[in-house]
Amino acid sequence: MNDPISAEPADAGPDIRTTAGKLADLERRLDEAAHAGPARAVEKQHARGKMTARERVLEFLDDGSFVEFDELARHRSISFGMEHERPYGDGVVTGHGTVDDRPVAVFAQDFTVFGGSLGEVFGEKIVKVMDHALKTGCPVVGINDSGGARIQEGVVSLGLYAEIFKRNVHASGVIPQISLIMGPCAGGAVYSPALTDFVLMVSEKSHMFITGPDVIKTVTGEEVTFEELGGAHTHSSRSGVAHYEASDEADCLEFARALLSYLPSNNMDGAPVFDAYPVLETTDDDRELDTLIPDSANQPYEMHTVIEHVLDDGEFLEVHAQFAPNILVGFGRVEGRSVGIVANQPMSFAGTLDISASEKAARFVRTCDAFNIPVLTFVDVPGFLPGTDQEWNGIIRRGAKLLYAYAEATVPLVTVITRKAYGGAYDVMGSKHLGADINLAWPTAQIAVMGAQGAVNILYRRELASADDPDAQRARFVAEYEDTLANPYLAAERGYVDAVIRPSETRLQIVKALRALRNKRATLPPKKHGNIPL
Repeated sequence: MNDPISAEPADAGPDIRTTAGKLADLERRLDEAAHAGPARAVEKQHARGKMTARERVLEFLDDGSFVEFDELARHRSISFGMEHERPYGDGVVTGHGTVDDRPVAVFAQDFTVFGGSLGEVFGEKIVKVMDHALKTGCPVVGINDSGGARIQEGVVSLGLYAEIFKRNVHASGVIPQISLIMGPCAGGAVYSPALTDFVLMVSEKSHMFITGPDVIKTVTGEEVTFEELGGAHTHSSRSGVAHYEASDEADCLEFARALLSYLPSNNMDGAPVFDAYPVLETTDDDRELDTLIPDSANQPYEMHTVIEHVLDDGEFLEVHAQFAPNILVGFGRVEGRSVGIVANQPMSFAGTLDISASEKAARFVRTCDAFNIPVLTFVDVPGFLPGTDQEWNGIIRRGAKLLYAYAEATVPLVTVITRKAYGGAYDVMGSKHLGADINLAWPTAQIAVMGAQGAVNILYRRELASADDPDAQRARFVAEYEDTLANPYLAAERGYVDAVIRPSETRLQIVKALRALRNKRATLPPKKHGNIPL
């Protein structure tokens, strides 16, 4: 697009020497800004099942709430013929609006303009809206759909990426940051989403990677498709980069809105409180939990059932659902107030903690702590997953992140042990010793150094080796161990568990615990920052 202020016949446009002409000229410029992408590029975007940047922003925000920043900004580059193509907006839509009547800052990269590539003005617009979000204390939502750095503008593009990264870091733990990946996001551009609190991707439409398939094939000879390398399913289930795999763009935008409903606007604010009128007596639904735990400790059960029986209306917004399924994390509400849920999942790897589960839960606990959201922990963990793969890949260091996250958390912490709580994993999963405020256990809880079978093998090795009937002897030893140690009562005697409760009492006990902890105040020793084992 050429500069609109050029030598043209007087009748080619409005007479800008008059007020009416100036207003007409403004309308023309604003119309050009609203339709910055060529019609052909917009058609291709729609043909791929993708909205334009402006359409996404308007779909995401409350109707009529969007206030745009820098709509008429244009790049200043004169290299490689760029001076002849200067669309308004420079390929990114920025501004603020509301979601459910709460302020939100937003930027959306426009793939129909220069392929959504980031140049100087493009980057400056994002920096400006992020500064606005920090200054006003509102969440910032970034919609990514970009081909990467604008090559024609050289190192200035790289400089603006770093300016954005710095603001991501400074905003971390201060305002919620959510990244929606709705197209390509490659090279250095991936690090801004990686620094945010939540990353949402769209199935078969989103791709994130440092180096693409062509470069990988050239350098390593490995052949891989875009989808296999960095698609939404890959990052949702294997790498853990994405917290949610949306079925389409509308689903992605709706999930982002739902996430915001559980989060405060900033770290000094509280999350929205909804009207709720819980029944303060045991109900038939509550009593369903009394028969949930199987008689056999080796038989799994669905931890989602426990979670849904505790939360208002059974609504659980799970994040990272496909990644490390042996632990569950997500948001819900108790008495209309936001809570974060961390729970071992017996249906997957018996609920053991491995590298991925530890890092997934640690990140979530720290997110909740940063934004003053209480954490409910449901424990059924037989230990850490054994194996050379885990040891060689750093389960010691990486598993310690979860311990660190719980120990540094100052929000209300309520823990419920439903069945197994063995060894170091008992300590790590929100134990009283790490600072949990209220620790409850079901009668089915087994709190011990290890399970009965393993303990008997160690404690009674000689007796079993010399026994006439090893199986019968083993059964007697196992029963003795379970009666003596593998129960919740020794921990209750020492105050490590505040109460042993019927499963049907869980919802009521959690309501009472959170009420009691509502005004909790806790501080950590003064420091510049801790040194979490990264």
